[in-house]
Amino acid sequence: MTHALHASDAAGAATLYRLRRGGWDDGDLAAALEFRGSEQQALFNLARQVRDQAFPNRPAELRSVIEISNICKQRCNFCNIGAPETAKYVIQPDDLLKLVDYLYHERGRRVFLLQSGENNSKGFVNLVIASCRLISEVFPDVTLVLCIGNLTRDQFAGLRDTGVARYILKIEASNPDLYHQSKPHDDWDERKRCLDDLLDLEFKVGSGIIVGLPGQQHADLVMDLNFMYRLPLAMVSATVFVPGAGTVYEREPPGDVHTTLNFMALLRIMHPGALMPTTSSLEKLLPDGQFWGLMAGANSLTVHDGTPERLQSLFPIYDNKRFRPQDDQLLAIATKAGLHPVNRSLI
Repeated sequence: MTHALHASDAAGAATLYRLRRGGWDDGDLAAALEFRGSEQQALFNLARQVRDQAFPNRPAELRSVIEISNICKQRCNFCNIGAPETAKYVIQPDDLLKLVDYLYHERGRRVFLLQSGENNSKGFVNLVIASCRLISEVFPDVTLVLCIGNLTRDQFAGLRDTGVARYILKIEASNPDLYHQSKPHDDWDERKRCLDDLLDLEFKVGSGIIVGLPGQQHADLVMDLNFMYRLPLAMVSATVFVPGAGTVYEREPPGDVHTTLNFMALLRIMHPGALMPTTSSLEKLLPDGQFWGLMAGANSLTVHDGTPERLQSLFPIYDNKRFRPQDDQLLAIATKAGLHPVNRSLI
């Protein structure tokens, strides 16, 4: 037994050594996803070292999220946004400008994440383009991050022309079969086309996956890491699967939060200069989950102070008890993690 433990320790140390030197292989990635205890803490420590070398003043980007619409043309098995029985809304440009104005002057915010359900209708995208142009004209020092799903190349170009430089499009699963199983009304090749168009149009692109999707295998996570590593991503992320009320996956078990944190640490090691958020889903499954996301290498904090309170229940993600972190909570965990929150773009 003692000999087996020593062998395991030696294997873990060898994996960490190769990760530190940049010479890892798929076996190392698979092994690191399983780290727990002291090995996991060593992995987190390495991820923080990599992050702090790329961001030497240890900043954490603060961004306010505004959920601009809950209309979604997808009916993904893991998400309940856009459910038929939910009242639909779209925040109009002038109203959106007022929200940005308040957060700009009262909170000092300079980075805004505009998020919606997936809706590539001409009317909605043109409204978003008009909103972005208006915000950029009034607040030229603001950074807008868009996350509204698959669009045509021309629609992406229209957004880029307004000055929007950052776009998040999560691949969710790099295995096409798992993607189609989880998103039965979408097409993996179309998703990849969108990522390629965004990169070709010189957006700073973010992508990420869900850890713990039903049917996901360990090999899929290694595939995800390699898929993302091959792309010049400016932002990377991993969220842990939380069964959504009223979804096809409602009765499925949640994902493993420790595997998710290990995945995040590996993302940091593989993408030293990228932004990586610590997500509210971590807090749903683990006390101090967002703090541990920072300890695993994250350096971006999303403040849920942009969506009007009257609309928040209409954008539930997984349920209406969704954790919506505010300034004071995020500032506290950032300080605890030794980071310095900043109201400006880090990339």
